[in-house]
Amino acid sequence: MKKIALLLAVVLVAMMAVTGCSSKKTLKMATEAGFAPYEYYEDGKIVGVDVDIANEIAKELGMELEVIDMEFNSITTSVNTGKADFGGAGMSITEDRLKEVDFTVEYATSRQVVVVLDSNTDIATPQDIDGKNVGVQLGTTADMYIADEMPNVTLSQFNKYAEAVEALKIGRIDAIVMDALPAEELVAANEGTKILDGELFTDSYAFCVKKGNTEMLDAINKVLNRLIEEGKIDEFTLNHTAE
Repeated sequence: MKKIALLLAVVLVAMMAVTGCSSKKTLKMATEAGFAPYEYYEDGKIVGVDVDIANEIAKELGMELEVIDMEFNSITTSVNTGKADFGGAGMSITEDRLKEVDFTVEYATSRQVVVVLDSNTDIATPQDIDGKNVGVQLGTTADMYIADEMPNVTLSQFNKYAEAVEALKIGRIDAIVMDALPAEELVAANEGTKILDGELFTDSYAFCVKKGNTEMLDAINKVLNRLIEEGKIDEFTLNHTAE
C-alpha cells in the first residue's frame, strides 16, 4: 500500500508540474464595451479594434488576454490599483488622467461629433449645443471638454451611450457628444437619429498603464508602433466598421 501511495504521489506531482509549465499567465485589459467599433459585444464576446490590438500585445508577451468590462470612469483606477494590467477604451490623454496613470503612444485620431434626433430644428451645427442639455459618457474627453469649454451647456452624464440615446429619444436631453465612429454605429442602430455635419473638436486615443510601469508601457508601445507602421490598426478599424 505504501508503494502504491508513493507512486500516486509521484504521478500527481508530475501532473502538476506539466500543468504549471503549459499554462500561460493572463494579461488583463480593462475596458467599457459599449464603444463600437473599438470595443463592443458580438455573440456574447467582447470584440473590437482595441481588443484586436490587445490580442497582439498578449501574443507578443506570450500571455492569454482577458478583457474586463467595467464603467469607463473606473478604468484608470482599476489599472492603477493593479486589478488590470492596462486599459483601452477609446481613451485620450488628459492632464487629470496623467496624474493617475501613464499613457502609451497615441494610435488613433477621432472626431467628436454631435448626435441629435432627425426632428430637431434647434441644433443645426455642433456649436449650437451651447445652452442645451447635452448627454456625454461619464469621464470621457467630451465630458471634460464641455465642462471646461462650454459653461452654458447643461451636462447629463451616462455610464453608457445606450442610456444616452434612450434619453435623447424621450426628450430628456437635446444632443449627445461622442466619437464619430461609435456615433455612426449608434445612429445606424437607432432610427430617427442623425449626426450633424462638422465636428466639435478632435481627439486622439492611447492605452493606459499603472503609473511607473515602464516595462508594460514599453512592451505595448513596441506593439503599437509596429501595428501603426504595418497599417494594421487601419485594417482592424475597417474590419469592425465594414457593413
